[in-house]
Amino acid sequence: MSPYFVPGEEGTELLVQLARRGVRVRILTNSLEATDVPPVHAGYVKRREPLLAAGVRLFELRSTVPHGAHHERDYRLGLGSGGSSASSLHAKTFAVEHARVFVGSFNFDQRSIHLNTEMGLVIESPAMARRIEGVFDTRIPMASYEVHMPAPGKLTWTERDGTRTITYTSEPGASPLMRAAIGVLSVLPIEWLL
Repeated sequence: MSPYFVPGEEGTELLVQLARRGVRVRILTNSLEATDVPPVHAGYVKRREPLLAAGVRLFELRSTVPHGAHHERDYRLGLGSGGSSASSLHAKTFAVEHARVFVGSFNFDQRSIHLNTEMGLVIESPAMARRIEGVFDTRIPMASYEVHMPAPGKLTWTERDGTRTITYTSEPGASPLMRAAIGVLSVLPIEWLL
């Protein structure tokens, strides 16, 4: 879980290799409609296709809590929101091998890797790791869009609310102008700044 997920070329390759070796890799980041820094989303969008092609599952947090879902308080506990609303992801957490958990200030982005001073804790706790995995199994699919690639170069976003499934063929909740701006930013050489 990372609100600003910009893995860069090296991070993408690492995640692709893990997935190709059979490691289950699931990622939660903010959707374009939920992010508070749209240019950061531009650094992520060009990495979606190689990740999806390798079998990585991508979830993008929606900007609103779905109707009929858990109470807002439960989403804060499960997703670690800390932004300006209950639907903005702020947690920087991951679980490894059903045994370890990382919690800290490190975003999986280029600024955290190369520029910022970050910190975090690695906690040996199978119970905490299972809890994070359980959140990915239950809450995250209901509070996010899952990104799919039905064909090369074609992405879809699936929204679930327990009673229905909606599929979008463009970034949900974003205007055509915002999608165009993100498209332009994604080809600029600014990833190292994000």
